[in-house]
Amino acid sequence: MIQFYAPEIADTLRLPESDSAHAVRVLRMHEGDMMQVIDGRGNVYQCRLTEAHSKRAAVEILSCDPQALPWSQQIVVAVAPTKHLDRMEWMVEKLTEVGVNRIIPMLCGRSERKEIKTERLEKIAVSAMKQSLKATLPVIEPMTPISSIISAYDGYTKAVAYCDDAVGRTDFTSVYRPASDTIILIGPEGDFTPAEIESALAAGFTAVTLGENRLRTETAALYAVSACHIIDQINHINI
Repeated sequence: MIQFYAPEIADTLRLPESDSAHAVRVLRMHEGDMMQVIDGRGNVYQCRLTEAHSKRAAVEILSCDPQALPWSQQIVVAVAPTKHLDRMEWMVEKLTEVGVNRIIPMLCGRSERKEIKTERLEKIAVSAMKQSLKATLPVIEPMTPISSIISAYDGYTKAVAYCDDAVGRTDFTSVYRPASDTIILIGPEGDFTPAEIESALAAGFTAVTLGENRLRTETAALYAVSACHIIDQINHINI
């Protein structure tokens, strides 16, 4: 099933230019053809194409069906962007497919990359959302200092993935509480500074390990989010 993304579809009754071109030029859709449109906020619209224009296709909305995410909690990942941007793009794609609510590019003392353009990451997330047949787009924040992140998210299960054995660490799978709002911090290639870890622990974060293997930044983020969903599924089965 092909989904089209139009965040303002309920107000404009039109597809954005990129989706208009895909529907009309690539798929050769005509007036009267049926299509499914999502707005990225959890709504699925059944529509009929009324104007097959390659830049501003118009539709008639026949129905709107809210589509809840298959998990109930908030899953937030704060990640220090990698030096090579293609790895960050891969991470956003896979996290969106697996299921995440918010991705925060995090500025740390040892960050390889100090700036990032979220527009490109949002486009990748939109594509992954459509491919995985979701209707909710994860929020991608602008680059945010780690100090601002660790001072927020009261009431969440808070974990910071750290590589230094000098700090007592707990396996993430034993820290995560099924169906609980959760934030996990993934540091840069050079890891967090001792001061950053000290601040995070003081703010209620638990230093965690993601297994015996040392993982790349993007792999660590995907591992953590996947672990949340797997634990939730196992817990649901056992209830």
